[in-house]
Amino acid sequence: MNATIREGLEWIAVDWGSSNLRAWALDRHGEVLARGSSQRGMLGLTAERYEAALLEVVADWLSDDDAPVDVMVCGMAGARQGWQEAPYRQVPCRLESLVDGAVSPPTLRESRLHVSLLPGLCQPRGREDVDFDVMRGEETQLAGLAALEPALSGWACLPGTHSKWARLESGTLDSFRTYLTGELYRLLAERSVLAHSVGEDSLDDPDCRGTFLAAIDDAVERPARVTQWLFGIRAIDLLDYGLPSDESRGRLLAARLSGLIIGLELGAVRQDLADGEAVSLIGAESLCRRYAVALEALGYPSRTLDSERVVLAGLRQARHALHS
Repeated sequence: MNATIREGLEWIAVDWGSSNLRAWALDRHGEVLARGSSQRGMLGLTAERYEAALLEVVADWLSDDDAPVDVMVCGMAGARQGWQEAPYRQVPCRLESLVDGAVSPPTLRESRLHVSLLPGLCQPRGREDVDFDVMRGEETQLAGLAALEPALSGWACLPGTHSKWARLESGTLDSFRTYLTGELYRLLAERSVLAHSVGEDSLDDPDCRGTFLAAIDDAVERPARVTQWLFGIRAIDLLDYGLPSDESRGRLLAARLSGLIIGLELGAVRQDLADGEAVSLIGAESLCRRYAVALEALGYPSRTLDSERVVLAGLRQARHALHS
């Protein structure tokens, strides 16, 4: 298998996050020959360790007599605390031009690699309708979406630890906003007083789904009461109010917590969505499904795109532009 990869390898794509990295070996047609991954994300590395961490994943794909292989990297390896800073580019930005801001690490011990780190995007407070914001990694997925659908204009949502909402206009990222939704949920569920009450919910459970959607509606319609309702989750648990006493109670309370937090985000975004406007979702399938269910209940259709497909499309476009 490794011999086949070495013979067909043309370049390597890498998505390097805070907690892990994903890598793909690609042939000259941009087709995937192999996949690799590691838990060595930015948070566990110093600048001097990135090259070794990358080689742990891709070394078996390389031949000893190879000319330098292009490695296109998006994500946190280009952050200030990463391998080498690739400074943010400002929006509005043509997504096909991301590679113009790429940088290469100054010294590599491995001569078989030619590494390019793509930049993130920033949004200075220069317009009345936008706030300060940054993204790093998501811009390449958005570039992939724009490459796959050049005429697309509309909102894309990338749910996650820091959910992103981005406005695309025919290949240009016009503006974006970030919501701390995923991180806030995790902090409340794991490190607040609510940790004693919530479990793991599933939208496959009709009761959890109903509880989740009721909380979405509450947060969207009356956001000023959300912090009160958050503590109410603990009070409901302590008072055994109308809930089963087994582990399903924790699932229902988790569903309410999730709905309140996501509802706050969607309530803010709804002000900028046209009636019935479709949303493109990019991210983990289970989380995108949760957003899709909530959006549908609010009257907004959505579709979910495979995150690997779009990030590879973005990295392919960047490499093509690099050699053009």
